[in-house]
Amino acid sequence: MKPSLTTRELSTQPASWRRAATAAAHAPGLPAPGERVAVTGCGTSWFMAQAYAALREAAGHGETDAFASSEFPAGRTYDRVVAITRSGTTTEVLHLLDTLRGRTPTLALTADPHTPVMHTATEVAVLDWADEESVVQTRFATTALAYLRTGIDGAATVEKAAADAEEALAEELPMAALIAEQWTFLGRGWTYGLAQEAALKMREAAGAWTEAYPAMEYRHGPVAITAPGRVTWAFGPLPDGLPTEVAATGGTLVHAEGRDPMADLVRAQRLAVTLAQARGLNPDAPRNLTRSVILPG
Repeated sequence: MKPSLTTRELSTQPASWRRAATAAAHAPGLPAPGERVAVTGCGTSWFMAQAYAALREAAGHGETDAFASSEFPAGRTYDRVVAITRSGTTTEVLHLLDTLRGRTPTLALTADPHTPVMHTATEVAVLDWADEESVVQTRFATTALAYLRTGIDGAATVEKAAADAEEALAEELPMAALIAEQWTFLGRGWTYGLAQEAALKMREAAGAWTEAYPAMEYRHGPVAITAPGRVTWAFGPLPDGLPTEVAATGGTLVHAEGRDPMADLVRAQRLAVTLAQARGLNPDAPRNLTRSVILPG
């Protein structure tokens, strides 16, 4: 079977992340330590915003919130707002940036330098090498996160993630995940955003029954869905007792010990595309979706 466009795009992520780390090393507009920051986006970009916000605050760089652009509390005061928008045309993002203009410095990460976001944000980081033809976001989203991670931990962390992603691209997918009927993705801290994104990819590309939760919330209800033929996929460190709890249900735990969680997201992307093709779906153009949501009016 001919590789899908999404497959070809997601396979370039290691190189794209390395380029992002180089670009971010001396880039203007990245949040400075101590700034109170909000990060925003829609869909996949919102989940990357969640991951970055948790990473930045946990690193001691300052209070960092994440909001879907449509739910942004415009009355709050921030030192800087970071917006992630692949297309640069998403209505909710542009409306928010226009609202903040003149009172809050903003940084937009986009893939297209010929879109309205270039004129609505204070600073713009153009990651055009990470742009995609596919409706489904893979490469741009993680490249934006790699760019922002560089501002927290430096290029070495991104290099480790890229090397791990090369391994994730080369290895076989877990058979239990390929034949499962249901998938629950878990994460802690910044990896909860990745779990949300993994579940979204599975729903978008494969129309799959997936859920995502903070890992410590798993035992507070979501464990009830786990059973034989179902997978619990965890990003990042495992909570104590989680493997035992999953095993007791008859379900299968998927966890990449020691691998950078962003690289493990690449593996989940591959799973989504593989399942889509097995179900006769086109992962490049999912049902009911468009590349950018542009609202009338």
